[in-house]
Amino acid sequence: MDGYRIAVIGATGAAGRVLLGIIEERSFPVSSVRLCASERSWGKIITVNGGDVVVEEPTRELLRDVDFLFIAASSGVSRELSPMAVDEGALVIDKSSAFRMDPDVPLVIPEVNGDDMESHHGIIAAPNCSTTPLAMVLKPLNGANNVRRVTVATYQSVSGAGAAAMDELRTQSGQVLAGDQPEPIALPHQIAFNVVPQVESFLDNGYTTEEMKMVAETRKILHEPELAVSATCVRVPVMVSHSEAVHIEFEEAITPDEVRETLAGAPGLKVMDAPESSVYPMPVDAEGRDEVFVGRIRQDQSHPRGVVMWIVTDNLRKGAALNAVQIAEEVLSRELMPAQRG
Repeated sequence: MDGYRIAVIGATGAAGRVLLGIIEERSFPVSSVRLCASERSWGKIITVNGGDVVVEEPTRELLRDVDFLFIAASSGVSRELSPMAVDEGALVIDKSSAFRMDPDVPLVIPEVNGDDMESHHGIIAAPNCSTTPLAMVLKPLNGANNVRRVTVATYQSVSGAGAAAMDELRTQSGQVLAGDQPEPIALPHQIAFNVVPQVESFLDNGYTTEEMKMVAETRKILHEPELAVSATCVRVPVMVSHSEAVHIEFEEAITPDEVRETLAGAPGLKVMDAPESSVYPMPVDAEGRDEVFVGRIRQDQSHPRGVVMWIVTDNLRKGAALNAVQIAEEVLSRELMPAQRG
């Protein structure tokens, strides 16, 4: 087959637009593109691969003409459209949280657990944008020295909350600088010149849904159902790229040099660690890049088998769109398309 028919649900959102750009950058084999979004975006025109494509309503008839369906929309949208797409013979790559913890749906980072997609039943889930960089760092380290416990604090950019939150940061920044009092709409509190220790909604255990996603998804991806993970997720006034401070307890003692050597040889990671020269990952460095950057690697002074590090990645790329396209590429490489499409 010369190319594949793809459709993108959520094409007008931040992640959807980045996904379309990555498909073009990586020369993914495409014969046709259909773009879908919510009703308010129907009729809009988006340029894809040099041609204009009209945003339309996602219908069963549309899904019938699709090989790959990329979903960069809400869980509710995914739950409605994914089974329909599978019924019509498409392969769904879902960025929402709808099916991530379904035992029959593989949750995949190709560099970490690509083999899991061998057992797909038409839907392959992509993890949360804060889980992905953490799992990519933990995978090679766990292979070298069993990881016993992980504590992570995230510093998540507003793009993780969507285009409206990005607009809110721009607007509020101007309002605060002008001496005005901003009114939060997309986020629960003022985000300009502030940090908000809430990403998504709180649960009865005091953690947020975002924090518990990191726990459950990391365990599933690493095939470590008992791994001790605790997360605190914070929204910061950064436009793009998530950062994470990670504390890892190992089964055996390990040195920072051993950690650097292990991570330097892992796919998708880039060690950026020369703090004496003020060299370490920052959101401005990661934006527009595909790697997960790792730095500030040091011994944990509070634990004899602990190591602390700082990781940063572009949440719209590897945290979302790039990972979805890599899943599609891996599906083709492994010849895992549904039989009627293969």
